Amino acid sequence: QVQLVESGGGLVQAGDSLRLSCTAPGPTFSTSAMGWYRHVPGKEREFLASITWDGGSSYYADSVKERSSISRDRAENTVHLRLNFLRPGDTAVYYCAAKGSPYSTARSVTMMTPSDSWGQGTQVTVSS
Repeated sequence: QVQLVESGGGLVQAGDSLRLSCTAPGPTFSTSAMGWYRHVPGKEREFLASITWDGGSSYYADSVKERSSISRDRAENTVHLRLNFLRPGDTAVYYCAAKGSPYSTARSVTMMTPSDSWGQGTQVTVSS
């Protein structure tokens, strides 16, 4: 499986912006659609955004569409998620996700399967 490593989480204030990064070494990453989810204890894991292997297409959840942006740096094997106007309700563990099948659509990241990969997660806490 692709090994995904998230970074960029931490404690921020309401109204701030944050950029999360997900890096995966190796050639497998280069053909994977990837994205971001978040999880709050007691709730289901929530899809946020995703992007195709070449960065040509992206897909967003309605809950963050107006204040988020996903991008991909193929040279650095990294996917970034920027969240703006953060609020306490954004407090969660944020996870990077990658599809196991190559050249998947961005929307396919909304349907993760056991053959797909997850990162360990990075905590984001937004204070009021």
